[in-house]
Amino acid sequence: MAYFLGKDVAVHIAVEQVPDTTVSGAFVDVTANPALITATLITAGDIQFAGGRDGGAATIAVPDLTGVDISIGAVDEDISYFGYRSVTKAQIKNETTVSLTRKKKDSSWDAIFNGGRYGCDSTGDFTAFGLTQPTINTGYRLYVYLKDTEEIFTIIGACVQAHSTSVNADGTSEETMEFMSYITPNVGNAVYTTPISAPYAGGSHDL
Repeated sequence: MAYFLGKDVAVHIAVEQVPDTTVSGAFVDVTANPALITATLITAGDIQFAGGRDGGAATIAVPDLTGVDISIGAVDEDISYFGYRSVTKAQIKNETTVSLTRKKKDSSWDAIFNGGRYGCDSTGDFTAFGLTQPTINTGYRLYVYLKDTEEIFTIIGACVQAHSTSVNADGTSEETMEFMSYITPNVGNAVYTTPISAPYAGGSHDL
């Protein structure tokens, strides 16, 4: 587990769906009731939650970020064989969790958690993945810029799994959004924009 202060890193969020004329990111209209999540900018007042995956550094960084917690692990399974006393541990899947904490200033994160935690499909629908099998377009892609943007930690195919808001005695509230991915992250000196289905050095991104 690694924890960073918001001033030491920059985090950019992008939708996993390939940007096109129908999908350019995730935008929230908090004036609607309930809040409306769209894949393209509709009105100037919409709040941008995520940009296009191919945009990488061109997307807007998460504003008012106070902390970033990154946890990397693996899920193992014990395998025993008849007639043998030894037990083998087999890695079943990787698990990467990223928690973002920011000063709460609007309800855009609430809207994303309630209606857009799985990203959008090719039609720009943010609710389609709720009860369907994940595809290569599912989720969000997070770019965590480390060491003055010389090292970029890319979390691929991440979905929102938790969201909470805290209030202290001074009345200042913070909110935390937790992303989780089972796909091996990528670390390099440039944003990693290769689709999930394409192979990369060290293996392939299998759902």
